Amino acid sequence: MAEALAQFAREQRPQAGRAQPRIAVLVPCFNEEAAIASVIADFRKSLPAAEIYVYDNNSSDRTGAIALEAGAEVRRERRQGKGHVVRRMFADVDADIYVLVDGDATYDAASAPRMIELLRSGHLDMVVGVRVDQAEAAWRRGHRTGNWMLTRFLSSVFGHSFRDVLSGYRVFSRRFVKSLPVLSDGFEIETELSVHALELALPVAEIETPYFARPEGSFSKLNTWRDGFRILGTILKLYRSERPLRFFAAIGCCLALVSVGLAIPVIVTYLEQGVVPRLPTAVLSMGLMILSVLSVSSGLVLDTVTRGRREMKLLAWLSQPAVNNR
Repeated sequence: MAEALAQFAREQRPQAGRAQPRIAVLVPCFNEEAAIASVIADFRKSLPAAEIYVYDNNSSDRTGAIALEAGAEVRRERRQGKGHVVRRMFADVDADIYVLVDGDATYDAASAPRMIELLRSGHLDMVVGVRVDQAEAAWRRGHRTGNWMLTRFLSSVFGHSFRDVLSGYRVFSRRFVKSLPVLSDGFEIETELSVHALELALPVAEIETPYFARPEGSFSKLNTWRDGFRILGTILKLYRSERPLRFFAAIGCCLALVSVGLAIPVIVTYLEQGVVPRLPTAVLSMGLMILSVLSVSSGLVLDTVTRGRREMKLLAWLSQPAVNNR
């Protein structure tokens, strides 16, 4: 019966040639049997024409079975990690608008129509749901502090950021989804989504949404320190790959300063006595200066490569149709 209802819902979806866009709700899940049924029911109520996809990421409980009984289309991703799941979702699911939400019932399904309307009316490519906690237990203090620090760091690196860079509640256009080569493995996927928008200067917006505590029996899989360091490492790697000239120029400047600091006493001694008594120091100083020049040169070369790669991403983005706002 549940499968028949799901099939009926799929048949009733608006087709691509019609004015109304096809909407896909993407729900990555790992051991969320306590929450997944309510998530599906809430989004079915808020977005009755949407197709709901639940991707089970090696759950050891009844997450997949419960999602299937609730009428969602259930698929599985064997590689562990949210990044792997999102990569598979973006590759497999075909739609015009994508709603990405966690399966822990902490995000407000009733906000989805507002987010989609903002995406369509503003001709945007991503709308981020900024979390406004409704209970003290909804957002642990360590997670809140880490989110603030990472948001500020991202802003200092890329010149602009979001208020809630780690939000798992986002709405995307097809252009965004199909132009993003997902490289992350785990919870750092949200950072990669944000950086993709920033590096291509895509039109994006944020909207405040209620954020609730997990239901009883549901537990967070996010480790504050481990995943925080992984996210920070992702930002540094993305900074190296997307801003290589700045990255390697900074390294080159540091090496040059150390080289000059070591060379000054050697030069002063040579000018006063006409000899170089500390030959190893002079050789070290020269080696560091050579490394400094090589670092800056590498940054210049990689900056040219990065520009070409960014142009390819923009071409991939432009190759997809924009969201119809009729």
